Amino acid sequence: MTDTSTVHLPGDGVTLTADRWDPPGTRPHGTVLLLHGGGQTRHSWQRTGARLAEHGWSALALDARGHGDSDWADDGDYAIAAHARDLTSVVATLDAPPVLVGASMGGMASLVALGSTPELGRALVLVDITPRAEPEGLAKISAFMRDGLAGFATLDDAAAAVAAYNPHRRRPPRAEGLRKNLRERDGRWYWHWDPRMLDHRENAPEQAGVREEQARAAARSVTVPTLLIRGAQSDVVSDDGARDLLGLIPGSRQVDVGGAGHMVSGDDNDVLSEGLLEFLTADVLACRPR
Repeated sequence: MTDTSTVHLPGDGVTLTADRWDPPGTRPHGTVLLLHGGGQTRHSWQRTGARLAEHGWSALALDARGHGDSDWADDGDYAIAAHARDLTSVVATLDAPPVLVGASMGGMASLVALGSTPELGRALVLVDITPRAEPEGLAKISAFMRDGLAGFATLDDAAAAVAAYNPHRRRPPRAEGLRKNLRERDGRWYWHWDPRMLDHRENAPEQAGVREEQARAAARSVTVPTLLIRGAQSDVVSDDGARDLLGLIPGSRQVDVGGAGHMVSGDDNDVLSEGLLEFLTADVLACRPR
């Protein structure tokens, strides 16, 4: 059994909540920071965190600002730069640079933070996100999030909305698991994230070109081992987007998760974890030359 605890860590003007797993009775290989996507919470990484600890790593799964049990930003700042500053603050509390593993929004925050501070991380894993993201896929995510702003009458209604957004994912037998991602208020269930993030000016569709150029510039500065874990059915990361990232970061490589879409950690968490563990062994612990 691995040891699990909930901790609170300093972000940039906010307090972040995280789950931590530590390997029993052994000195860890290092720390892996697990960063979820927009509208998700740290709970999307539960199985991955436990698997990492079983294989000798300490793991920290963070709730991003405005998500889950972390603070909401008083000023409503949910730009990628704000998430990157939070990440930098968290890393400052650790004994050594961690491996940064980020899905979608968390991946972009990791990329931007590492691009400005190359020594921030020991390695980088981007889960279905690249600087060149497909606008149709991003629009689908935004529409799903906006459609849920009015809340749901029941947990089953919320589960049905998730199934409609992601029809190829196996639907869980019970909707009770969604309690970790929703909060009940006035008789309805609402996603537990700050809706102001949808309207932040830097997250607007017309800023996509600016965000892409910033991410591309950050990628060119990355020198640590880098892995792209891509959902084979992703509508956010195309073949061209993946090739573009691999060209921007020399020595980086790619693993595709068959049957998974953009939400790889939920679609096939076991395959994601296997690809991550293989990368940690072959590229990080072995310090393979770049």
